[in-house]
Amino acid sequence: MTADSLRLVPVTPANIDAALAVRVRPDQERLVAPVAKSLAEAYVHQQVAWPRLILDGDRPVGFLMAFLDIDWNGKGVDFRSGLWRLNVAADAQARGVGRFAVEAVAGHLRRRGCTRMYVTWHPGDDGPENFYRKLGFHPTGEESDGETVGALDL
Repeated sequence: MTADSLRLVPVTPANIDAALAVRVRPDQERLVAPVAKSLAEAYVHQQVAWPRLILDGDRPVGFLMAFLDIDWNGKGVDFRSGLWRLNVAADAQARGVGRFAVEAVAGHLRRRGCTRMYVTWHPGDDGPENFYRKLGFHPTGEESDGETVGALDL
């Protein structure tokens, strides 16, 4: 697996089963929703959800979903974009897939004119905080549904 072989593709009728088959390690299942929930949320939040299958060549190795210009606090004054979900297949972890996913979303957001990218993570030693911090995210001091909110300046 190389960075050159990784790519994002939209989830379509032709690859939905491959997307649904992406599974994180069993010990991570409580930290991230399954792809099926993400796709259901993408369906009901079509204006803000950006779901993508991550392929290594033709092999599915992950799934991500970004959020685009959501009304963060429901008051119509703070619109944010960022990474909503990241599921890296258990057998593809620690091979650059997660970094690729974050960088791909960051690139997409930059092209849309965003200057900051957001993500949330479950706090604790077994959560993904170290991963996101290594990529440059810093905690904002906020929480969202019990998760830490992190930001990355683009």
